[in-house]
Formats: sequence, C-alpha cells, structure tokens
Amino acid sequence: MAGKTYVGIGGWTFEPWRGVFYPDDLTQKRELEYASRKLTSIEINGTYYSSFKPASWAKWRAETPDGFVFSMKASRFCTNRRVLADAGESIGRYVNQGLVELGDRLGPINWQFMATKKFDAEDVEAFLELLPKQVGKLPLRHALEVRNDTFKDERFYDLCRKHNVAIVYAHDKDFPEIDEPTADFTYARLMGAEEKVKTGYKPAELDKWAKKAKTWTKKGDAFIYFISGAKVRNPAAAQALIERLK
Repeated sequence: MAGKTYVGIGGWTFEPWRGVFYPDDLTQKRELEYASRKLTSIEINGTYYSSFKPASWAKWRAETPDGFVFSMKASRFCTNRRVLADAGESIGRYVNQGLVELGDRLGPINWQFMATKKFDAEDVEAFLELLPKQVGKLPLRHALEVRNDTFKDERFYDLCRKHNVAIVYAHDKDFPEIDEPTADFTYARLMGAEEKVKTGYKPAELDKWAKKAKTWTKKGDAFIYFISGAKVRNPAAAQALIERLK
C-alpha cells in the first residue's frame, strides 16, 4: 500500500536561515509555526543532547498543523556506548520523557550510532529487542543510523527486518550508504547540499530524489530530511522536493 512522503530539515533554529528561509521580521518564538507550514516534517536534533519536559512536547504539537510529523534523534546516552545491550534504562527514560504528548505528530525515532561502533550481531539484536513497540497507546517506529562499513552485512539487514526497524539511508561521502527495505517505512538523511546552489541541489539531483522518494513510498511512508552539508540551503532543498512530489 502506498505511503505518504514527509520532507523536512533538522531542527528549526539556525541563525543563517533568517532572511533566507525565515522572514527578517519573524520573531524567534514563531519559527516552528512558520517552518511547519512550509515543510511537512522536522527531525528534532536537540533530543540527542538533552531531554525535554512533557510541556515542551505538547507545545511543539500545538504549534504545528494537522498532517505535520516530527521525527527525533534518540539520546546519545542510549547509543554512544560500548555495549548496546546495556541501554535498556536509558531507552526507557528517553521514550517516557514526553513523546506521547506529540499525539498524531509522532514520527520515527532515529537511533544514531557512532562511526566507531562496529557491527556485532548479538549486541545489535539485544539492542533491537530493547526498543519499545509503543509509548502510551501510540505505536513507535524505529530507525538505525549506522556509520561504520561493517554494518553492510546481510545479517544486519535480516535483524532489522525481523524487528521492523528501518536502516537510515544516509547520503554522505563519509558514511555507508545502505538502501535496504527492512521496515514498513523509509528514513533518509541527505547530507550533500551545496551553498553555491540556491536550492542546495541542482534540478537534476532533486529530480533524482523525487524519483527515489516515489519508489520508497511504494513500501510505506517515507521520511526524508536535508541535513548537514550547506545547512543554510536545506530548507530550500526540502521545499523544492516537496514541490516536485505534488
């Protein structure tokens, strides 16, 4: 069954976006309100570094329109560890900090591993078994962003399929590029925007991403984020892709 495409950026607070993406006279407290009406999703990056109170999650939901979805990076305390199987307590704290307040705005969680973390089948499976299926009455979707070439392994793909966990498709010269259908949704992070190109990517490249997005949605929802690279251009890239997918 065909899914929906959600396209966005990482976070919504970045000073160089003022005058480029945000109007100069827009107050900072209205940035999320504005961004969520130009894009269809945002990956919350601050959750990688710290936790937030339930009131913050509820506020973010209230400031965004129907149909908008947040994804979020999991806490580094869950993933930046030698033994992933020991992350149970940290995972529990993370998912119970207030995510449930997002309601229908709740999208996937991105569990990002360090580049030095190598594939260990037993440890990875133990970690996958720790990921909760829901928070409150809301189902949870999980994606793993791996940054070491040892994860290019059929055993890893099979483990993710077993647990319906997506492998983040990371388009970046420094990280492994894995495009394997392991879940009923796709999670992509595109990290190659160029500052000299007004839309971050040239038209032909955006056409390529639009074609790829349509392929991904044949398997379910697709969450696509323009991250890093020439960050100042990422909102324009996301908007250009949204236009191509209409």
